[in-house]
Amino acid sequence: MTRIPDQPKRLRILPISKLATAPKWQLETLRALREPVFYWFTSGQGRITLAGSTRGFHPHNAIYIPPGTMYGFQAMSRAQGVALHMGEPAGLDLPDTPMHLRLRDAAQHSEVSQIIDAIQRELEGGKPFAERAARHQIGLLAIWLERQRSSAGDDSPRGMSSNNANERLTSRYTALLEREYGSALNVSDYAQVLGVTPTHLTRACRASCGRSALQLMQERRLFEARRLLSETDVPVQDIARSLGFSTPSYFSRAFSASTGKPPSHYRKGRGL
Repeated sequence: MTRIPDQPKRLRILPISKLATAPKWQLETLRALREPVFYWFTSGQGRITLAGSTRGFHPHNAIYIPPGTMYGFQAMSRAQGVALHMGEPAGLDLPDTPMHLRLRDAAQHSEVSQIIDAIQRELEGGKPFAERAARHQIGLLAIWLERQRSSAGDDSPRGMSSNNANERLTSRYTALLEREYGSALNVSDYAQVLGVTPTHLTRACRASCGRSALQLMQERRLFEARRLLSETDVPVQDIARSLGFSTPSYFSRAFSASTGKPPSHYRKGRGL
């Protein structure tokens, strides 16, 4: 079978404005990256579903997403800022849980901006050892994140520790789903692993992020299908097999129902 390529991991900074103009499926479909990502919003607003919980974001919000954490954006209005994709996470000593920080202090805003600016200068300056220097700056960002988590008051978000029971169960489900979305497991199988009934799992998912457990599973699989169809030349039958579909025809029907196009037509348009 053709080798299925992983998502790329490369240290880079992207403007939020560019992210906001991406196709709707790239923004809204819940998915996970294999690298840590840090979002710093300087203006605008929107909503993000992160680790099974949907929350609003506003100016001076900092969001850290560890590798393998499912997330998706909704309704990004005039959003500005930067997205720092950190590439290979080894050696960075970053937090292992998501964080959504609403920063009210001007000194905090300045600290974040200074670190991001230093990383950007290294990546764009063309000097020797630039990426190595930028990764050292990410180390400072990791320390900053830990300090924010340890010093947050009772009225501030402390990572995602304030999640309720539904959100915690949904978070466990999405983490498991991210590891196993390429398998043939169904919602009942996931519920059994999590020690709950399928009905309870679906109720928790709907309460947390407005999607059923089945919708979350289908969205994750089909996001990967879109990525592979638009970014690679992997044969359709291999994509179907890698995503746990029993036959290519079943995959084609599911993909067409979601996107309005069969996989072959979607690939010709490269995701447009």
